[in-house]
Amino acid sequence: MTENELLEFIRNQEKNTLAENLGIVVTDASKEKVAGRMPVDSRTKQPLGTLHGGASVAFAETLGSIAGTLHVNYPDEFVVGAEINANHIKSVKSGWVNGIATPIHIGKRTQVWNIRVRDENDQLVCISRLTLAVVKKG
Repeated sequence: MTENELLEFIRNQEKNTLAENLGIVVTDASKEKVAGRMPVDSRTKQPLGTLHGGASVAFAETLGSIAGTLHVNYPDEFVVGAEINANHIKSVKSGWVNGIATPIHIGKRTQVWNIRVRDENDQLVCISRLTLAVVKKG
């Protein structure tokens, strides 16, 4: 599958999901990294007008889960979040945030991903670590 075909497949899988509702767009996908962007707007802000920490975590888990899926025998196997943590470094009031998920550990039963979220000025907004469980369909 070419990179464009893979991105189209991912976009089709994200239809009618939290990712689509938050405006998350995957921009690059390979086994080495998955990158995407998310708007900072009414869908992703908290009442004080800045990016909601939960939106950052949802963004991180989305990118990491897509990345993890590229390392399993999909659709016979899939990944689910087992644990996620996040450190919120900087607030963002508008524009877009960009995220990149890179692997720390790819095992047969678990995966661990590092996700960095940055603002449009390339300043670190959030750093997250996601542990995924590999599950056989059945």
